[in-house]
Parts: sequence; structure tokens; C-alpha cells
Amino acid sequence: MAYNEPEMFPTQVKILIAGGFGVGKTTFVGAASEIEPLNTEELITTASAGTDDLGGVEGKTTTTVALDFGRITIEQHGIVLYLFGTPGQQRFWFLWDELCAGALGAVVLADTRRLDACFEAVDFFENRGTRFLVAVNEFDGAFRYEPDEVRAALELDPAVPIVLCDARDGRSTTAVLRALIRHLIATVPAPDPDPDRLTTPTA
Repeated sequence: MAYNEPEMFPTQVKILIAGGFGVGKTTFVGAASEIEPLNTEELITTASAGTDDLGGVEGKTTTTVALDFGRITIEQHGIVLYLFGTPGQQRFWFLWDELCAGALGAVVLADTRRLDACFEAVDFFENRGTRFLVAVNEFDGAFRYEPDEVRAALELDPAVPIVLCDARDGRSTTAVLRALIRHLIATVPAPDPDPDRLTTPTA
């Protein structure tokens, strides 16, 4: 199916990859990126383990302390996406406001084993009016839920797309990003057909 992009839609787009701790953001950026991704992962120390909630991800040994960065060209739309992965731990959330500046949209990664870990990301983008979709990262051994079940659990607006993905697979992550672009294009404000029109104030 062809999509007609409005002329006002940018050709270079900043996208955030967000979600809770350990949901696969660094893996997603690395799998999707056409360049060597930049990441700021550090080893989880004993002190960190006492500060951060490692529930459900006890085997995780590294954590993003600033951001992940990658780039991918969506040739179908002639758009270059700059991917910024957010840190997941609560003590680094102050960086989200800076990373969000200039972002056109976001992917919120969800882990069905710990759906509550993405509540904050959903609230963050809803409160800022940033358009996003939810990508359910289907971890090995995780129970499979239907998109409608995930929507109900997260209390998502019906307009927010939900897709399934494997954050380790480049084709899967690219499909997620294509879905996000289609969502952004479909919801971009229509341009004023007469930009030079003067508005006459009413009495």
C-alpha cells in the first residue's frame, strides 16, 4: 500500500526508543541501525544493583547511563531516522527531557513479563503530546498476549498502534520503525491550503 507523505513531513527525523529497564532498547537500536551504533553501557556494579530495580532482569550485567544512538534510512519514504535510545533506570530519567527535544515520535518497548516497566514512558509521551507506538518485545519464554490485551493493560488510547517485534532482529525492528512512520504521516496536521489567508477577527 502506498502512502502519500505531506510535503511538510521532514526527511530527517529524530525518533526515541524508550521503555523500562532491560526491555531491549540498546538491542533494538543496534539491530536497526545501518551504522555502528553508539552506546553508553556500563557494567552494573554492586552499588547499582542496590539502587536500581533488577526485578525480572537479574541476569542483566550492563546498563545504559546516557543514550544509545543509531541511524537508519527508510527508503520507501526517503526518510532518515536518527534513533536515540533512552536510559531505563529511574535515576537517569532526568535525561529524557533533553533527549525528547526535537523528537517527532517514539517507540515504547514493552516486555509482557513486566508491563508495568513501560508505564512511565507511556505517561511521559502522552503528557508531552509526542506521538508514539508500543512495540511488544517478544522475549524467549514470555507469555504471548494479543495487542488488545496489551492495550487494555496499559490503558492506551485506541489511536496508539501496538505491534509485535523481536528487538534482536533487524527486519523486525525496521518493520516497527516503518509502522511508526506510517502512524506519524497519518496523524501529521494537514497544511493550511491558503497560508497567506488573513484571519478576520470577529466582533
